[in-house]
Amino acid sequence: MRLPRLYLIGDSISIHYWPYLKKYLHRIFVCSRKEGEEEALLNLDNPQGANGGDSSMVLAFLKAKQAAGGLDADVVLLNCGLHDIKTNPKTGARQVPIERYRLNLRRIVRLVRQMGPELVWVNTTPCDEAVHNRPGISFHRFSADCDSYNAAADKIMASLGVEIVDLHRFTRNLGQDLYCDHVHFREPVREKQAAYITGWLANRKECRGRRLKKGGV
Repeated sequence: MRLPRLYLIGDSISIHYWPYLKKYLHRIFVCSRKEGEEEALLNLDNPQGANGGDSSMVLAFLKAKQAAGGLDADVVLLNCGLHDIKTNPKTGARQVPIERYRLNLRRIVRLVRQMGPELVWVNTTPCDEAVHNRPGISFHRFSADCDSYNAAADKIMASLGVEIVDLHRFTRNLGQDLYCDHVHFREPVREKQAAYITGWLANRKECRGRRLKKGGV
């Protein structure tokens, strides 16, 4: 029996939990992700390679994939948001304003569906401005923005019938001392994030299998 294929598009948070996720899912999915991990690791704040970046970058990437023939996947696990909420400390401007973010997400969902795979959305992990917005960081992030962009994404995904992995709530409930720098997580947190996503996907697959056996859809 052929294992379904899973393709991951995400920011640097996903780059960190990816090795664990791939290991945990090896009996459930054939896993791959946006290419260029070594390039992405050169500077996680400057998205390139495997780092999907903001929603405009993800949209451009998916348009290029569609033009090249599509995605070789049954399920696309996708997130963008942390780069969208980057804020210029001088002007207060967000990298991607929330209205543009909403529009990008709707286009992203449409593009993935046109290419065939099912889309699973992973919401954006917490940011703590007391940790993040310290001297030496050239851009700011705010928890209120993270919450409002997540709320916007949740509403859009729910309205379009896209399932949501609530990685934000899971990570926030892990307690204190989560971060290894301004926004990225310590190694034990990354492993727990991967385990949570694995459990979510495994449960989803099992529930769908039961519905099929009962003659459902």
